Amino acid sequence: MTGPDPAAPGDATAPDGTAPDEHPAKESSAEETEEHDQPQDAWAARRDLVDHSPRTMKVGSHAAFGGGYVAGDQHGVSGGRVTGDVVMGSKTVHHWTFPGLSTAASASGEIPPTTLTRLAATFVTADDAFGDLVERLRRERVLVLSGARFTGRRTAALMLLHRLGAAPVVALDRATTPGSLAEAFTARDDTPDGTTDRTGAARGYVLCDLETRRGSALRETHLLGAADRLAEQNAYAVITVGPTAVLEDDVFPFVWRPPATEDVLAAHLRVRAGADAVPRLLGLPAVKEFLDHGHQLREVAAFAQLLGRYAAGGATEQEVASFSLVSLENQVREWFEEDETTVHLRDKAFLIALAAFDDGPYALTAELGDRLYDFLQQTQNRSLAADIPVFGTHIGKRLQLARARLSEGEEHTEWGPVTQTKAAFHDERASLVLLREVWTGHPSARPALIQWLRRLAEDGRPLVRTRAASTVAVLARTDLPSAMALVIEPWARSNRFRHRLVAVNSLTLAHHIGTPNVPRILDTWSAAEDRRLRWVAVRAYALIGPERPAQALAALRAAARELYRHTDDPDDFDVETAGELAEAVVLLLLSPASSEVLDDLRTHLDDDRAVHDLAVGGFISACGRTQDDERHGVPLVLDWYARAATEENRAADGIAHLWREAFGDPHHTTSALAAMRAWVLAADRSTTVEWALAALLPRLVTTPTEYQRLTHLLRTMPGEDGNPPPEVAARLLGTLPPR
Repeated sequence: MTGPDPAAPGDATAPDGTAPDEHPAKESSAEETEEHDQPQDAWAARRDLVDHSPRTMKVGSHAAFGGGYVAGDQHGVSGGRVTGDVVMGSKTVHHWTFPGLSTAASASGEIPPTTLTRLAATFVTADDAFGDLVERLRRERVLVLSGARFTGRRTAALMLLHRLGAAPVVALDRATTPGSLAEAFTARDDTPDGTTDRTGAARGYVLCDLETRRGSALRETHLLGAADRLAEQNAYAVITVGPTAVLEDDVFPFVWRPPATEDVLAAHLRVRAGADAVPRLLGLPAVKEFLDHGHQLREVAAFAQLLGRYAAGGATEQEVASFSLVSLENQVREWFEEDETTVHLRDKAFLIALAAFDDGPYALTAELGDRLYDFLQQTQNRSLAADIPVFGTHIGKRLQLARARLSEGEEHTEWGPVTQTKAAFHDERASLVLLREVWTGHPSARPALIQWLRRLAEDGRPLVRTRAASTVAVLARTDLPSAMALVIEPWARSNRFRHRLVAVNSLTLAHHIGTPNVPRILDTWSAAEDRRLRWVAVRAYALIGPERPAQALAALRAAARELYRHTDDPDDFDVETAGELAEAVVLLLLSPASSEVLDDLRTHLDDDRAVHDLAVGGFISACGRTQDDERHGVPLVLDWYARAATEENRAADGIAHLWREAFGDPHHTTSALAAMRAWVLAADRSTTVEWALAALLPRLVTTPTEYQRLTHLLRTMPGEDGNPPPEVAARLLGTLPPR
């Protein structure tokens, strides 16, 4: 590894990119650091980036970047995305209220009859079980509804009482405990002589979010006592609890499941805009997009209110189109503006970790979320250690808060795909909006977040390092100067390859989601005195190059010429950067921009020695890459040649020309012969490869010297693992034109 260069003046970080108080020496010895910090092969590094980048910024198909077809119908680094100014720009300032869907009343009081009438007009259920539930309430007098927040459980409770004709309906104080439940159901209307009137209409009670905990669980005895008191009054009660409520085994709540959002929206629109307008409004593209993002029922009701005004000409099309994103922004803002009695700091850390590892393994997200919680706690109160319970964390409660889901899916590893339990936001835009809100709306969290990201960059798992880069890419899109100064540049100046690679991926993904000026940064770094910055620039050029191949190759040629200007002292030659330049050419040659890259290399092949070595060295290395990186896979460049020759594409001429240049250059002949030997061995295992090689070899013979070189190779090459020469060598020898 190269020796350290001095860090920039005033840099508060150590040369390896860590904060002074978290140097890796505290965790491992210098020998261990050196052993595990080796430069990762550029091809493998790009495969990790493709495999582990989040769903909002996928940089290409696995086939395109991990060893598939070199040309054809593919998507490059500028492929589809959900980001852009609509998500990553300045925050929208609209605020919407969600009528009729508040949580629970904070004190007892009668619910106005008009509220019940309005809710009844728009109430829908997920199935036909509601009628049976009404009869169960009639028999038992008291019913427990279990469900997550904002799923319509309170509305369902009120409608159960409304269907029974229980009026008036009284909302009880949510501070009511299970032990005092029976006492809460007291007669409200007494006769003048002080006796209770039991001959009038039934009355109803609703108790939302009954508070339970260990030592104060809801038991059957509580419900039986409440039922007796309610029967005395000819009254009924519905109690709602969350999915994590502490209930004894003899309590059987009804699990409330929310109706389909489209059904709820249609019901609200029939009331607000008339039945005739419903099909037209539901067919609007903005409405379809809204329904696809998994919004809560309170947001559906508010959206229906807006659509009603839109149908009447009182709202604009832009307001309708922006409502979904505005609702998401309001939810994220609500999470981080709530005090810790509502959303604990540990839960906020989990939300941030989920934004970074969206659609990644849940266990990993939870593990690293707790690590972030520790850093946040140090910022908030350094004298108080983070209290992280080892057991007892309820996955369902966490995911409910985050509006996320669990699913089974494959995760790529260096040993092949494995099945993991993954956690993902219902709305894929949530991660981008959340990270932007934390970085710009809560700058006090930045020190902890930066410490956390630096720790992620040290992790041995490629997924973790890639997600650290994708998180920083979002921060850079939001605030480039701060992200560069606080995170990316310290990584880029680090002596550790692992840190520099995370800087490469951060800049690549930042460019992918529309961050301006990334090419300008790379242009500056490619000519920097600091060889670490040059290394980062070259690697990043190779990744963003497919969308701008001419500019990327021009920058690589300039960097190569700069290297060759300092060849007076061989010991001073930057072999590391030279190798990276060749690897950058490999990645560009085997990218969706392969044809443009090949033409450019051939055009500039004879410019000068530096450019010639860059092109030929990169081409030979590309010839060593195989389909899916399999040891005995189809050579990608040979497969490319076979298709180009069949289609009479000029790429076939370009490939043959570069082969002849490689064989004829004394600096590259040995490596070129080794690459061709590997192709012959591949042909011995595959008829397809043999036919392709048989078509190519005659085009490599234009002089007696070329003929002698190839015939000698085919006559003398050994088989694999010291075995006799492969039979295919003799057959291929027969394809060469006589000289």
